[in-house]
Amino acid sequence: MERFRKTAISFLAAITFVALAPAWGQSGSTTDTILKATEAAKVLPEKVFFRGQSATVQGRNSGGVKFGDGMYLLAALVDTSGYSTSVQQKYQAYFITESPIEINGHPLAPGAYGVGFVGSNFGVLDIGNHDLFSVPATRDGDLKRPTPLQVIADGTPGKYRLYEGRQYVVISAPHP
Repeated sequence: MERFRKTAISFLAAITFVALAPAWGQSGSTTDTILKATEAAKVLPEKVFFRGQSATVQGRNSGGVKFGDGMYLLAALVDTSGYSTSVQQKYQAYFITESPIEINGHPLAPGAYGVGFVGSNFGVLDIGNHDLFSVPATRDGDLKRPTPLQVIADGTPGKYRLYEGRQYVVISAPHP
């Protein structure tokens, strides 16, 4: 009888553990949240460093994603008036990612970068203004309300579009 009781208790403990284990592993939401300008501006710095100077962030022209694991991806247009024309042509926005991502299939490590849409391409620069890579941008003629910069869901889970006006690139979120 004692053996039966120990087996029954072990069995009930195992069932309880299996039933509760998913809840124990959750520390909050596991879904990604798109950040509108007002939300992104709250976590972005007022000024950012790029190519030896500080530039003011345009909080009203920002956006991002807070991933389900709490990591952020943020982008904001910056005031580049103090930079040379050659820098201004390529550096239009500050881009921060806390997680590895892909932009149009090209991998990008966590970090802070300068980015910009130039012609029909999207370029990524390190903070010293060195070109890292460039990918083709897509023009979205059906976008109802183009803004200077915004992040919108792509329609595929874990993928987002970073827009400047009607041009965009697809950002793929990290996989858990």
